[in-house]
Amino acid sequence: MPTTLTLTPVNADVHSVHLPDGAHVGNLKRVGGVWKFKAVGYDAAGAVEPGGGPLTYRHNTVFAQPDAADVNARLAPYLTAS
Repeated sequence: MPTTLTLTPVNADVHSVHLPDGAHVGNLKRVGGVWKFKAVGYDAAGAVEPGGGPLTYRHNTVFAQPDAADVNARLAPYLTAS
């Protein structure tokens, strides 16, 4: 079964992106009118690692708008089962 990412609105310019277990893997941010995926990871102590995490190689992927189906189609295939 493919991984389903979810989007949660934070404000008009930011949507957080989460794995099915609730783990935060990034944000969709509107910067200068352009929506970009910003990958986020966490180190062993729980500190944020901007550009890190399981979608680090998709950091700065551009989207037309915050759309869960599009985000899943373009990002979920890059997640690997552990």
